[in-house]
Amino acid sequence: MMEEKKNILTAEGLRKYEEELNYLKGEKRKEIAQAIKEARAQGDLSENAEYQAAKDEQRLVEGRIEELEAMLTNVEVVDESDTNTDVIRIGSKVRIKDIEYNEELVYKIVGSNEANTDAGQISNESPLGHALLGAVVGEKVSVAAPVGAIEYEVLEIVK
Repeated sequence: MMEEKKNILTAEGLRKYEEELNYLKGEKRKEIAQAIKEARAQGDLSENAEYQAAKDEQRLVEGRIEELEAMLTNVEVVDESDTNTDVIRIGSKVRIKDIEYNEELVYKIVGSNEANTDAGQISNESPLGHALLGAVVGEKVSVAAPVGAIEYEVLEIVK
């Protein structure tokens, strides 16, 4: 039997998902129950759009609750208290340079559940995140891409 993949999270990511789960199980469920109750009071449910909308929202919320509970039962929280900035690991914030375009980029390496490129967070499983893991300042890493290999240089590892 294959071991289930651990969901890697930072402490901040764990807190965010736990807060979302608590909100959905508490306040959001109550809001939906109230909306269903009010829609039922309007009579015939077969032609009641408010009732159908509330039931659809209930299904979505219950699905998200299941998803969060499953993720949080198999979570591994990354210890970010280690201030070692000698090597890139999950939780590291890095400043790198795209060698071809001479462009500097800053990313934080996080688990795949927390990845959000708009917020500067890339997954340890992404091609770039994976290539950066274990690298040190001054090292060059190569990332395979459809256009060919892209070279990056590690400029700084920030904690």
